[in-house]
Amino acid sequence: MSLAEAETIIEVPFFDLDPMNVVWHGNYIKYTEIARCALLDKIGYSYDEMRIDGVMYPIAKMEMKFIKSAVFGQKLCVKTIIEELEPGLNIRYIIKDAKTGETLFKAKTMQICVEFATGKSLYEAPEKFKKGIECLKKS
Repeated sequence: MSLAEAETIIEVPFFDLDPMNVVWHGNYIKYTEIARCALLDKIGYSYDEMRIDGVMYPIAKMEMKFIKSAVFGQKLCVKTIIEELEPGLNIRYIIKDAKTGETLFKAKTMQICVEFATGKSLYEAPEKFKKGIECLKKS
C-alpha cells in the first residue's frame, strides 16, 4: 500500500563511477537519500521539520537488490514509496533508467522515530508528518 510517493530524476555524475566505469554500489544509497529528501519535502515534513519537532528517523534496516549497473550521464528515475508510517517508517525505492524504464536497483528502508533529546524510540509518527501525508493524498 502506498501512503505517499514521488519520483526524482538524477543524472549520474562522473565522480560517482568506480574503476570499472559504472556507478560504485555505495552511491545507490546516496540516490535513495536524495529521493527520500525530495519525498519528505513534497509531504512538507523535511529533516528540518523533524528537528523542530524534536525527532529524528535513523535507518534501522536496509535491504538492497542490485540488478544492473548505471553509467556516467545516465538519467535515473528514483521512485520512492512510503508503505507504512507506524510503528516504523517503511519506504520502498525503485531506480529505473529514466529513458527505457529498465529497473536497475531496488531497496527498502525501515526507520524508527526517535526523540532527539532522550534517544527514546517512539512508535507513533508526529502529527505534522501524518497531516502532511493526508494533505498530499487529497491533492
